[in-house]
Order: sequence, then structure tokens, then C-alpha cells
Amino acid sequence: MRTIAIILLCWLCQACSQEPTRHSVHSPNNQIHITVQLNDKGQLTYQVDKNDTQLLMPSKLGFTLQKQPTLETFEVISSQIKSFKKDWQAVWGERKNITNEYNELFIALKDKQSERKINMRFRAYDDGIAFRYEFPQQTALSNVVIMDEKTQFNLAQDYQSWWIEADYDSYEKLYKHSPVSQVEHVQTPFTMRSKNGVHLSIHEAALTDYASMTLKHEHNSQLSAELVPWQDGTKVKTKVPFRTPWRTLQIADSAAQLASSDLILNLNEANKISETAWIKPMKYIGIWWGIHLGVHTWQEGERHAATTERAMQYIDFAKQHNIQGVLFEGWNKGWEQWGTREAYLVATDDFDLEKVADYAKRQGVAIVGHNETGGNIAAYESHVNEIFSIYNKLGINTVKTGYVAEKGFSNGEHHQGQFGVNHYRKIVKLAAKYHIMLDAHEPIKDTGIRRTWPNMMTREGARGGEYNAWSDGNSADYTMILPFTRLLSGPMDYTPGIFDIDYSRFQGQRFDWQGNPQKSHYRVHTTLARQLANMLVLYSPLQMAADMIENYQDHPAFEFIKALNVDYDDSKVLNAEIGEYISVARRAKQQWFIASATNSEARKLSLKLDFLPANRQYFATIYQDAANTDWQNNPEAYEIKEQVVDASTVLNLQLAAAGGAAISLIPLDGHLGNINKQ
Repeated sequence: MRTIAIILLCWLCQACSQEPTRHSVHSPNNQIHITVQLNDKGQLTYQVDKNDTQLLMPSKLGFTLQKQPTLETFEVISSQIKSFKKDWQAVWGERKNITNEYNELFIALKDKQSERKINMRFRAYDDGIAFRYEFPQQTALSNVVIMDEKTQFNLAQDYQSWWIEADYDSYEKLYKHSPVSQVEHVQTPFTMRSKNGVHLSIHEAALTDYASMTLKHEHNSQLSAELVPWQDGTKVKTKVPFRTPWRTLQIADSAAQLASSDLILNLNEANKISETAWIKPMKYIGIWWGIHLGVHTWQEGERHAATTERAMQYIDFAKQHNIQGVLFEGWNKGWEQWGTREAYLVATDDFDLEKVADYAKRQGVAIVGHNETGGNIAAYESHVNEIFSIYNKLGINTVKTGYVAEKGFSNGEHHQGQFGVNHYRKIVKLAAKYHIMLDAHEPIKDTGIRRTWPNMMTREGARGGEYNAWSDGNSADYTMILPFTRLLSGPMDYTPGIFDIDYSRFQGQRFDWQGNPQKSHYRVHTTLARQLANMLVLYSPLQMAADMIENYQDHPAFEFIKALNVDYDDSKVLNAEIGEYISVARRAKQQWFIASATNSEARKLSLKLDFLPANRQYFATIYQDAANTDWQNNPEAYEIKEQVVDASTVLNLQLAAAGGAAISLIPLDGHLGNINKQ
């Protein structure tokens, strides 16, 4: 009997030792659950559920390191769960007041085959989940070269998805819509929708000194992280201690909720700039669109755009029409010799930088400087300290950077690799030193770093409006995908606000970059009212009214752009469906601005104004498609309506195909006061 008892006890102990170790954490509202499991072999997986529905099936975690055994079997040293809630105020953004609330599971792990240690940190929010790897200080690891991050996203369904192909240097592609099983290699944010309407998006937050993450389709609906490599094939080169970016999964019951998520921002560190009065959202115009149209040129010559005379005209126009800034591109010599000092600091013979800067300062108009690097990182970094110093002395506190290069940078590294990530961060930090706000074109992907460095205002990072000038352009369907994909990561400098939809004003005056007549079928693929709506729908704190000022002069619809205040205190997504339509409302102080936009289908939208404060009336000015508006044949037809509204009002809008509406709401007492002053 004693022998049987011993055998039975041993069998029970063995059975217990093979039981998987489970840890779990749930969101504050108890709807989203993360379950972390360590099986008997030491393999670590996580899964995600919303209520009783599985979103991610068990998905593996781990690393392949250079000249070391793989790091993918572990034993638990300790674990801890904590809750966190804190309100914080953004310097600027879609909303100023944000709540950061989550429950966190921390697990300290040791490699089963060695003394190497790694920690995992999982956070469950009401709008999604996030996790990251942390390598603590230890004797078993010092220098680390990551060959592969073995993070999986094992999707529970073959979700519908919206995506662009992975490209280590560019995000400027048109979105595709397909089941996940049909994708191959995609960029993030990667947005999906389940059969029962749950919306999800995979991305990353706080990308710092690490390679960007893309997603590769493995089989069925399983995706795995694929880091952008260095030229030598390695992925990340670093030293212990370090931590990876957060791997994120935004989760929402609707497209409107998804577009309202603050998850990415909440996962970034707090603001590191102590004095931020110089960081101000603004509208701007620029000597820019005419160059893309081919009416003018960047280079010196008879069609040169950035002359002193034209700069003065744009400054005067901005001053007269409540526009805070003016961009000048092509003001500098050496445009075809990117990387030289002349390309950044020496003005052309017909542009007096000091005179223009002084005039702008006296008019109270900001100058948006422009630095095109041509991807020559070494040259730009050798000059950028001098550039920012001179700009600071001239009172230029905003810079648009460009990294146009056929492939990668001039040293052979990728935009989205660790080298590129570190370069862009270096420029952001240096710009902060000189009190300069940044607008980056051909950028590293946005991962919410604007919370930590709020001078990182906006960036391109997708096909922007300039594609309409010299290619077949961007459809209205494409721009109805952006709010649920690219814009989930952060603001975009799309450059909306074109009024001359078919470019008829400058017919016969347009040439391509080789000097040949520009193709006549190029045009904007929306109505004029939709161009107004894009000023709100495609969010940017530096929002460009992109057309040439000749097309704005004395135009009644320009009154909306004049009235628009882009320093928002709050934003709400009123209704939305991915790729179809969206309506947003944004508040700046006591004013509200509302926009609705649709894809290539005409539609009726009803907007409840129940978000307005009770017992207060507003004077609404509505700019919308006219009854006869047709984006192909009559795109510039629109109408302006005025009415008094309050929280009980429902606005019924009729949007033309590729159309939209833009609305300004002024508190009625304030509006009457303005009338009396006039």
C-alpha cells in the first residue's frame, strides 16, 4: 500500500508539473481579457478575448538572437498585477484631456536553457491591449543583436482587412480590402473587422531605438512580426537594458469607436518639453501647390515659384485671412544638389530670406521652413544644427522636412529600420532645443511620440493630396479608409482644401518635371465641399489650405477655412464605416466645427447635435454639395445654408458622390456680438 501511495503521489506531482501556467488580466470595464500561458515545454503564448468572443488565439512570443540560442522557452520567476488611472492634458491634439486607465500584468521570466532573463508587460485598456518585451540589466546578456522577433498575432477569424503592402521605405500606396488570408506582407496600422462587427487594428507605440514592425502572413489567419532589417540583414542592435516598442491591438465595437481611440498616445511617455508655449497648432498656406501642378518650379528660372515678391503676397494674404503660417518650397539654391550646404541655407538670387522673415514677423505670420534632404542623412545631420540655429534667429519656428529618395537613404539603410528611427528622433530632439515644430514628409511611421515630443506635429506617411496633381490621383474611397488606418497612428499632412478641382484656371500653363505639357486628365477626385470637409476629417494640427491663393481670393467657400480654428479641445466621431463615410465634430474653445464625407457613393447622413451643451443655441453655417453637384462634371457646385441649432437639432445632409459638408457652429450670443461689432 505504501508503494502504491508513493507511485500515486509521484504521478500526481508529475501531472501537476505538466499543467500549463496561466496568468490573466482584464480591461477596467471587464470586457477585454488577456490570457498568458506557459506550457509544459516553456513556450509562452498570449490570447485576447472580448467578452465571450475570442479575438486572438494563443500566439507565440520570443526572439532569435545572433550567435545565441533562441529565446522562446521560459520559466516564470514572478508575476504581478496592478491597476493605473490618471488624467493628463495634451499640449495639442484631437482632444486636450485624456484619461490613461488600464490593468497591467507583469511577468518576470528566465530562459529555460540559460540564465538569460526577460520581462513581459501586458496592459488591458477599454479600447485595446498592448504588450512589450523588457530586457533587464543582467550578467547573462550585454550586447544584443536581434535577428527575428517571434511575435505572433494568431487571429481567431479570417477577418476583413484594409491594408497597404509592406515597404521598408514608403507608405505612399493605395489601400486594398480583402480577407486576412489573402494578404502577404503588410504595413501597420493593419485594420480588420470581424463577422459580428468588432473592429481591430494592429500597430505599435513608442517606437524608440528599434526597427519598425511589419506583418507577414504565415498561414490561415496567422500573422507574425517582421522587423525592418539593417543592410547587413540584422534587425536590431542594442545593449541591455532595453525594451521594445509596445505591440498594440486596438479593439472597438464600431468604426467610430476605433477612430476615437487614445490607446497609442497613452502608451507613450509623458511630455519631455518643459516650456511649450511656442508649440501651437495652425493653418498654413504655401508656395507649393503651383509647383506640383507644374505652373511653377522649385528650381531657379523663369517659372521659379519662391520669389521674394510672391512670398510677400502670400504673407499678406495670410495676414488678411486669419491664416497663421506660410510655407516656402524651393527658396534655396542647390535644389538638384541635395546634401550640400546650398540646398539648405543659401537663398536663390530672387529670394531674400532675411527680408521675407522680417516682413513675416512684422505681419505676425509664421514661416514654415523647408529642408529637403534627398535621403542624404550624413549631409543633413552635418548641417542641421546650423540650419536650426539660423532659423531660430530669424524667428522661423516650423520646419517641413523631406526625405525623397528612390529607395532608402544614401547610405543604403531603410527609412523604417532602426537607423531611420534613430535619425528622425535625433531631428525631433534637436528641433525642440531650438523651439522648432516639425512636419516630416517621407517619415518614419507615427507611433504616438507626439505625446513625449509635442513639437513633432504632423507628418505625411501615406499618399497625400499632391498625387492628384501629377498622377491618376487619390479616390474618394481611398480617403475614406485613411481615418481608420493611417490616421489611427497620428496626424497626417494630407494637404486638403483644393478649390480649382479640374485645374481649369491654369490650363495650358502646366508642365511636368521634365518640362513637357502636363496631362490634362489629372484632377482632384472629390467635390469642392468635400475639400472643406477634409480639413477636419483628415486631422492635422498643422493644417494646410493647399491651393494657390489665386483660387481662394474672394471665394465664398473660403470663409469656412478663415473661420476654422485647428487648436482643438475635444473631438467626437459621430458616425462612420470604414471606406464608406465619416462625420466628425471638433471643438475649439466655444466653437464647434463639423464635417461629413462620403466615398464614391452619394448618401444621406443625419447628424444628431446632442453633444452640444444643453440650453445653448448656436449659429450654424453649412457648406455642402448643391443638388446638381457631380464630382466628375460639376464638382465645384455648392451651397451655403444658415440656421440656428441646439442640442435637440438633427441635421440632414445630402452628400454627392465623393462629396461632403463642412459646418461651423458659433454660440449664438457670440455670433450676435460679432454682428453688432460689424
